Amino acid sequence: MSDDVIATAAEATEADALPRARVVHTNPDVSSPEGAPLPQAVANRPVSQKSPAEWAYERLILYIQNFEKQLDADHEVAMGFTGGEAGVLRIEGMGFFDPDIITFYGTDAAGARTQMIQHVSQLTVMLRALPKPIAAEPANRIGFRLAADLEADNLKT
Repeated sequence: MSDDVIATAAEATEADALPRARVVHTNPDVSSPEGAPLPQAVANRPVSQKSPAEWAYERLILYIQNFEKQLDADHEVAMGFTGGEAGVLRIEGMGFFDPDIITFYGTDAAGARTQMIQHVSQLTVMLRALPKPIAAEPANRIGFRLAADLEADNLKT
C-alpha cells in the first residue's frame, strides 16, 4: 500500500497476505495465471500459512491448467527440466511434501516410468506440448484434475 493511503489494520494485513503477480505479453489476448484472480481453493488460506512446497504446487497447477487450455486435442502437456540428463517428462501426476519438496510423476520420451523430485529452491520447469501417444484416445488433461483436487481439498477444510 502506498504511504498516502490510510488503511485499517485488517486491510493492511490482507494486502500483505495477498500474493503479487504481473505479466506482460506481446499479444494482449494471451491468457496467463498471473493476470487472473486466484481460484477460491487457493485464495482461502493466506500465503503466510502455506509451506513453500504447497504454495509452489498450487501455482504450478495454475500454470499447467492455463497451458493446457491453449493446446489442441492432439497434444498433452509435458515438462522439461534443466540440468543433468532429466529431459522431458509427460506429466501424469504431481504432488508436494511439506515443507519444501515438489514431485512430478510421468513417463519420459522413451515411455519409461519417471519421477522427478525437486526442492522448491531448485525448481525450474518448462512446459512443453507433446503429441499424445495414442491418436485414438483423448488427450489427458492433468491440470484440470489437479485443480479439481484443490477444490475438493478446500471443501474438506
